Amino acid sequence: MRKLRAFMDDIAPYFEEKGRVAWLYPLYEAIDTALYTPGTVTDGASHIRDGLDLKRIMMTVWACAFIPVFTGSYFLGLHANEAMQAMGIASVDNWRAIFLDLLISYDPNSYWDCLVHGLAYFMPLYIVVFAVGIIFEIWFAAKRGHEVNEGFFVTSILFTLTLPPTTPLWMAAVGIIFGVVIGKEVFGGTGKNFLNPALTGRAFLYFAYPAQMSGDAVWVAVDGFTRATALGNAALGNDYGVSLINAFVGNMAGSLGETSTLAIFIAALILVAMRIASWRIMVGVVVGMVATSLLFNAIDSTNPMFSMPFWWHAVLGGFAFGTVFMATDPVSAAMTNIGRWVYGALIGVMCVLIRVVNPAFPEGMMLAILFGNLFAPLIDHFVVQANIKRRLARG
Repeated sequence: MRKLRAFMDDIAPYFEEKGRVAWLYPLYEAIDTALYTPGTVTDGASHIRDGLDLKRIMMTVWACAFIPVFTGSYFLGLHANEAMQAMGIASVDNWRAIFLDLLISYDPNSYWDCLVHGLAYFMPLYIVVFAVGIIFEIWFAAKRGHEVNEGFFVTSILFTLTLPPTTPLWMAAVGIIFGVVIGKEVFGGTGKNFLNPALTGRAFLYFAYPAQMSGDAVWVAVDGFTRATALGNAALGNDYGVSLINAFVGNMAGSLGETSTLAIFIAALILVAMRIASWRIMVGVVVGMVATSLLFNAIDSTNPMFSMPFWWHAVLGGFAFGTVFMATDPVSAAMTNIGRWVYGALIGVMCVLIRVVNPAFPEGMMLAILFGNLFAPLIDHFVVQANIKRRLARG
């Protein structure tokens, strides 16, 4: 480690101002910061709660995201292996066969075969998303003169986890470019964006390429095999196609990271225990969802979504994933404690409202969070003004 530190110090002059490759300083600074704690500190007095810093926040969220990664990859591989067995297919018919045929036998009863098969779809998407996104992040940072930080680690993995497993690699690249550039960099980078970059990129893909982002053919990684999501079935008035326990564990069709509420709940406990994610936002989202779903349950309607109980809303689609990983984004969420309650409740209400009232869009969570992002500054403004008036009234 000392040799590495000495090496980084030796090459630093090349990247600093007037150095040969000064335009690449954001890249050098990002690598150096990722390897070591920054040596710069605040000049004046600061208020410190504990050792929490941006690196620890982002890397902890990034690590927690791998809990739904491995769970979702296993079930993705399980569904693919089951489909291949039912269709009499002995091997995948794409480039993944080059290494999958050497590693697995596509047995749905083998944990190894299912996990590796699922990771064969997650890892290429993640690698492409990370590589393309970091290139554009560094490019914009170099042009605009600001730092590159660990925030992209979180953006890249969360964006990948929102994608259907069959998403073309080029499409994932286009989506992350849109999310990084339009959702964050045009506003000045991390800390200055008012929309969640990962969801911004995902929303762009949904509306630009709806056939590849929705439907029945994108959720199981086998060509020619179709399976509707539980929310898709519910919107049509059909049986959900999955038991409540399987939906909670994650044994159902869906995007890579959203299926297992159990895995997401474990990640939530870690993030809350480490005081990284706001429990007020999470609880607010759940309260808003429960209240709105109970209201719709009391209304007699021919729309089958009106009768969906709140516990099904909680385990289907991206509700759990959005509540834990997306709604709690510290930059685009509300900052005040009261504001977090309101912000979370607004997202919960909007999620159920979109799912129930708009049968053509049964998911709802993605748009609900982006809607909440837009109103978060306004919510905080009213909370702060109310606090000022209350203190002035005290005299």
